[in-house]
Amino acid sequence: MNFLLRSIPSLLLISPLLGDGTEINQDTLKKLKLPGIRINLEAKAVDVTSTITLVEGSLEFIACTKGTKEHEAIIAIEAKPSHIHTALLLLGAKAGHPAIRKIVGEGDDQHWIDLPPKGSGVTVSLVIPNKDKKPTELPLSDFVYRLDDAGEPDRVETRKRLKVFLFAGSHLIGQDDTPKTYLADQSGSVISLSTFGDELLCLPQIYGHENHALRWEVNPTHLPKVGTQILLRIKPIKSNLPPKK
Repeated sequence: MNFLLRSIPSLLLISPLLGDGTEINQDTLKKLKLPGIRINLEAKAVDVTSTITLVEGSLEFIACTKGTKEHEAIIAIEAKPSHIHTALLLLGAKAGHPAIRKIVGEGDDQHWIDLPPKGSGVTVSLVIPNKDKKPTELPLSDFVYRLDDAGEPDRVETRKRLKVFLFAGSHLIGQDDTPKTYLADQSGSVISLSTFGDELLCLPQIYGHENHALRWEVNPTHLPKVGTQILLRIKPIKSNLPPKK
């Protein structure tokens, strides 16, 4: 669970507003090739097609990419994290950076410090079929809980900590003279609960072994069975879209 030991500028894929001043609407957005992703103008959110991968056990992630961390994430997606990044920028969210560990000082005073993650605030919810098979949006805290010191579910603490995630924006990696790679596209770290330093979205604080990162558990009460297709909904707290008329 060690996070990255160097800082790399976060990805800037596309301006929040289309460069030619074109109004953002569904017809315009259809021209963008973002497989598995829909920019939901009505909800001012990014909807990502997802599959339930875990209905019990401990968690280090909410979402990962398919074929990576399904054993510790509730859902898996086939979309590229870099494409979700692009969609969030179009809605006006600002990318920051995941947690960073860097060395400061000189000589005998040289030491490591941990810098917390930064980025625009977003909310995360899941859109699942209800008993009538109609899509219903529920907050993330309905599917996850945090254990208290006695090992019991702490619902209040869960709701408080999962209220806002940060658009950290992963990292670009590669040599200066070669094409850059979006790190989360490689690692599969889409939405993390523990701190790894390569995630697209993360919690506002650093979560490692020293502050009981591994205390998140699946709450299966509302979860459909493994393999069910649902929507992951990511909504910037501040959007650049105009209000509905």
